[in-house]
Amino acid sequence: MALEGSLKDFGFADILQLIFFQRKTGVLTIEGRLDKIRLLFIDGNITGAESKRRSEANRLGKILVKKGVLSEELLQSILQEQKNTNTKLGNLIVRKGIVEKADIEEILENQIKETVIQIFNWKDGTYEFTPTAVPVDKEIPLSIDTQHLLMEGLRIVDEWTTIEGKITLDTVFMKTGIIEAEQPEEEREILELIDGENDVSTIIDISGKDDYSVSKVLVSLLDKGIIASKEAKPLIAVQLVITEAKPPLSYTFLPLIVIIIAFVISLLPVFTESGDILKNFITSKDINELRLKIEAHKFSFGEYPADLNSIIRKSDQWHQPYIYKNFGEYYTLSSSGPDKISGTPDDIY
Repeated sequence: MALEGSLKDFGFADILQLIFFQRKTGVLTIEGRLDKIRLLFIDGNITGAESKRRSEANRLGKILVKKGVLSEELLQSILQEQKNTNTKLGNLIVRKGIVEKADIEEILENQIKETVIQIFNWKDGTYEFTPTAVPVDKEIPLSIDTQHLLMEGLRIVDEWTTIEGKITLDTVFMKTGIIEAEQPEEEREILELIDGENDVSTIIDISGKDDYSVSKVLVSLLDKGIIASKEAKPLIAVQLVITEAKPPLSYTFLPLIVIIIAFVISLLPVFTESGDILKNFITSKDINELRLKIEAHKFSFGEYPADLNSIIRKSDQWHQPYIYKNFGEYYTLSSSGPDKISGTPDDIY
């Protein structure tokens, strides 16, 4: 059974956590206003990303041409061969000895990361995860740790709040013709990569710098009026749905309403019993999020936190503190569950 829904109800970070912790294999399709993206997973880790808007082959080829590794003529020749043989562009280039396998892997991994990270900024959209076998590229196998990418994505999204609303990884810029007399070197380097065709993610790939550094420079150039953004066209048309107004409820239906209310009240004990199921799910989800924050703390400081005070101050769904024990090389984390007693069968880990 497929996992599907709206990003408004279940965020992208939550989806990644679920797939990672359950070691799922399959395809996650996410569709937003500007793009439709397919992420491939094997045992919870990301092995590929496909964007409807940006072809992997076109991006890879453009990067290699911009870096001077390929000429435009040679690229077109290889693209034609790729079309005839149905072989991935990266594999063809490696076979011909034009670029080292490790270099192609690095470019492709960066493309996957950028494709994934941009989704963290999506406020609207739909998702669907379908469990299915995912083929492995034996020539250039890729596997990116979903948990590390999740932490990196959350970090970048937090940093991007300073430039939110100004640019995205899909934004394409063009030069306005304004020239600054004394321009910083880092701005000159990025300005040379702006041609009205390269989007932000391609500029990042070619520059070799990280997302945030490049984006800060682009915002600076934008604020100075040296560059301007080209408007992106939505892939999906926005439909205006007008619903017909319903007439007021007639008083003749009041007896029926009374019966319905009585029926609902009779079901309240059932709902009360099932309430713990929902609380269990929410607590389990909170614990998974806590684990990510604990791992992020170790990643930043080289050790697990002494306690949870610096990470979280909320309690579990039964208003009890989470039980955290740091043993140096490892830690344990749990909730005492509905009975509020640690060490009993209903504990949640």
